[in-house]
Amino acid sequence: MPRRIVIKAASIGALTAEIHEDRNLKTAEAVWRALPMDGTANRWGEEIYFSTRVEAPIEDGQEIVEVGSVAYWPPGKAICVFFGRTPVSTDERPRAASAVNVFGQITGDISVLQKVRDGDRIAIEKLS
Repeated sequence: MPRRIVIKAASIGALTAEIHEDRNLKTAEAVWRALPMDGTANRWGEEIYFSTRVEAPIEDGQEIVEVGSVAYWPPGKAICVFFGRTPVSTDERPRAASAVNVFGQITGDISVLQKVRDGDRIAIEKLS
């Protein structure tokens, strides 16, 4: 059974994601071991990110990701959740500022992420 996480914020309630079992495994394990974690949300177009204490290098980094991707951005030690276009997108796909390690995928309704604002508290926990 795949590992699952829950992303929580007062504005959205809880949103679930599955951890990939076949890509960026070192990053996925580093994030999993660091849970639970929380931080201050930042918006960058249709991306939410927040700084963490996780440290992981680029594994199979990519800049263009799928809608609903949950990723780790090494330069900022940040967790990123992509739900649409970012300021550097060249089409409808989300594009990161620089390469990220995608380690999960949102399984719920990502449209609720539009409600998250800069400064909101956001948390990630293991789903039991």
